[in-house]
Amino acid sequence: MNTARLVIATHNRKKLVELHAILAAAGVDLPDGELVTSGDIGAPEPVEDGITFEENALIKARAVCRSTGLPAVADDSGLAVDVLGGAPGIFSARWSGRHGDDQANLDLLLAQLADVRPEHRSAAFVCAAALVTPDGTEEVRRGEMRGTLTAAPRGTHGFGYDPILVPQDQPASSSPLTSAELDPAVKNSISHRGKAFRSLAPVILGRLAVR
Repeated sequence: MNTARLVIATHNRKKLVELHAILAAAGVDLPDGELVTSGDIGAPEPVEDGITFEENALIKARAVCRSTGLPAVADDSGLAVDVLGGAPGIFSARWSGRHGDDQANLDLLLAQLADVRPEHRSAAFVCAAALVTPDGTEEVRRGEMRGTLTAAPRGTHGFGYDPILVPQDQPASSSPLTSAELDPAVKNSISHRGKAFRSLAPVILGRLAVR
């Protein structure tokens, strides 16, 4: 029997684990089977043709909600590099031309920044998180995590560009860590995605009447 109550618009299992932890810490603690991905239930992937993170998050959440008849959450996130005028931005996942090829995206970005001095390597992870429900409710929240970019990847946690961004608001340590070197719980407490979904969590609670 299908017990799903909330669908996350993603086929990325790592993102499901991360979002489950973030939402649970914010009070939306759905048991196994009640929080599923669009990939789990065969929902189609829409064309993300928006020009902002917010537009793309809503496109994904609307498509999944319409396909499943269930409340859906989606996020669109990426890396905005100051010296590149905010790029890769909404094109972060396909910066190399191949969608979701993390290594190729990292390699290309680092090559483009090879001659950029450390003081000019500032950047931010940006996330827009959206909730769409069958009754027409639509809410979007935004979060950012600023930091600086390393010259080479470090760390094995996370995904995407996590190995090259050193968050500025991380706990004090002997040497600053990349997002991929941080403990996942610490990362979630300061991340762009954590901020966006913590802001959205009360709305999700209200719509699902989670007790």
